[in-house]
Amino acid sequence: MADDDKRNGKFWALALDRAHLGLWDWNLSTGDCYYSPTWSKMLGYEANELANTPDLWLKLTHPDDRRRAQESGDRHIAGLVESIETELRLRHKDGHWVWVLDRGGIVERDADGKPLRMMGVQTDITRQKEAEAALEQVNIRFRLAIAASGTGIWHHDIGTKKSYWDARTREIFGLIADTDEVTADLWHTYLHPDDKEATERAHLIAPGSNSVVASQYRIVLRDGQVRHLESLVRFIAGVGSAGQILGTVRDITEEKTRAEELAFAARHDALTGLFNRSAFDRLLAENIAMAGRLPLAVFYVDLDYFKALNDYAGHAAGDLALKSVAAGILASLPASAQAARLGGDEFALLVPNCNDACAEHLARAVLAAVRDADIGTAVTSRRLAASIGIAFVRDPNMSVADALACADDACYAAKAGGRDRFAVFSPETTSGAGLNAARLAADLVDAMEDGRLKLFGQQIHRLGQPWEDSRHVEVLARLEARNGKMIPPGDFMPVAERFGLAARLDRWIIRTALTRHGEAMRAGAISLDFNLSAQTLSDPQLWDFVDEAIADGGAPAPAIGFEITETAAVTNFDAAAEFVRKARQRRCRVSLDDFGAGMSSFEYLRRFPVDAIKIDGSFVEHIAESRFDREIVSAITGIARSMGAAVVAEKVEDRNALDILMDMGVAYGQGYFLHRPEPLEAIVARAASGTASPSRPHARSAQK
Repeated sequence: MADDDKRNGKFWALALDRAHLGLWDWNLSTGDCYYSPTWSKMLGYEANELANTPDLWLKLTHPDDRRRAQESGDRHIAGLVESIETELRLRHKDGHWVWVLDRGGIVERDADGKPLRMMGVQTDITRQKEAEAALEQVNIRFRLAIAASGTGIWHHDIGTKKSYWDARTREIFGLIADTDEVTADLWHTYLHPDDKEATERAHLIAPGSNSVVASQYRIVLRDGQVRHLESLVRFIAGVGSAGQILGTVRDITEEKTRAEELAFAARHDALTGLFNRSAFDRLLAENIAMAGRLPLAVFYVDLDYFKALNDYAGHAAGDLALKSVAAGILASLPASAQAARLGGDEFALLVPNCNDACAEHLARAVLAAVRDADIGTAVTSRRLAASIGIAFVRDPNMSVADALACADDACYAAKAGGRDRFAVFSPETTSGAGLNAARLAADLVDAMEDGRLKLFGQQIHRLGQPWEDSRHVEVLARLEARNGKMIPPGDFMPVAERFGLAARLDRWIIRTALTRHGEAMRAGAISLDFNLSAQTLSDPQLWDFVDEAIADGGAPAPAIGFEITETAAVTNFDAAAEFVRKARQRRCRVSLDDFGAGMSSFEYLRRFPVDAIKIDGSFVEHIAESRFDREIVSAITGIARSMGAAVVAEKVEDRNALDILMDMGVAYGQGYFLHRPEPLEAIVARAASGTASPSRPHARSAQK
């Protein structure tokens, strides 16, 4: 009997303590409720520290849980459920809440079956609830990520051969159903016939494999629509079963379309749809290397009078003409030929297996197509023409550059012969200017690598003030020939543009200047302006490059300016507008260069929110003698000021011009009278050290 007492007393108390269980014993007749010391300990109290009042547990229960806990007991007493089982929170002595699982029931009734006594235990499940809460947070994020990605989830039970698609998967396949279960062969009926075999093979995952297999394939919806899908599939082992194939599915049709569009855009001219320069170079190299395509005719087509068309009718007419010319050229060519827009108003063609008679026939057809190009109803008396140079490639070892150089040389000959005609390359009959240009282009590339390309600068003065007050410089380039002679930009820049090197040259100048002088620019010692070619404006990666160069050199964006020439704007109007927008986003300055040289310049000023305009030097160099030039400069200055743009006069060559410009209120000037170009490094060194520039007149009183 003593062993039984021990087992019924201390033994069970020890068992409750080891199991971390709190015992409660409720006498329904008297209302008294006993709580074991382990129950008090669970809540941070010593034994007998809490008064065993009938409503003690209710006082300690979280307000949000009281009703549910009471209803659980009431339902059991009423005989609606066999036992009490509920989760609730109890307040710990230190103030935090302890989650407990409450289980119990009636243990004693009177002769009539009326409940007299109830007992139960409460288990601390706080850690479990915290884990559940953390898991729910993970699940919420997972479900959100799945929803955001548009991914569907499916699985196939290998043993039962049953398949289950979630709602998103069913939506992707256009399946209307209320349940996840689908027939095992349903998926196969959607597969595109050309992808069916490879796709089914990719989904045959070996049992026991831990690898994830990715695949892309097409499906055909019931309405005939073709969609591109991407799936990830793996095997999941199951306890006591053959396992499952678990997979995800995502509709990537739009991504595929965008990728195809980007791939097309990377190889084609956005305006005309023809190949671009880089794609044409690759095609030309491939065709030259294929002996079966020789002789290969290479055409260089340069439009005549195109700038006049833009000046007269605007860029919209110019764009229309370029697209019409491109369409006419394509219609003139055999299926084996290829056409490209090299930039601006220049095109190139390659025609395999083409002899002299074939080339002549095609050249005449292209000339006719250009003459008949649609230039809009606003233009009645002006027509386009073209000069075409033709070169034949008969040697598979000939380079792309040489082939284009020969065609370009012949194009020069056609222009010299009066335009609206074609010429065939021949060393005896061509001027050689094209080949000289090609050699100069090749030398320019070498000069970027061997240090013969030099950075120069010319100061931009605020008229009437020392240059040191503004410290503004236009960055220039000079090419040093192998014999040491300096070649000015007027000689090598047109060559760079003709051979597709202008964008590369611009990048070299920008990166070199910002790398060498970024620290001085960051210190406020100087600000630099860079000229941009039409090819650079058309480069979709331009701002990625500029942002990287700014970050690497450390130059602040407001210390950087870009100058867009009117010629660049004529043939790249949309690109120029987009460039100005992005420049202003970054707080870089933008100037419209050579302003006034074309009839549509005022249209550009209205459309481009630039910081400054640079009046073309042709209106400035003779301003003292020409009343017309004075009127033009005065008008441009007034309009620019009214639109909030600063005015820079180019080619300020003498004192008289300076005085007249100051009287007109022109704010800035640039020219030999103010500063002759010199190595940029010397200008930056003086500016950084605070040394004054070489003496130049900056106010009228300096000479009077």
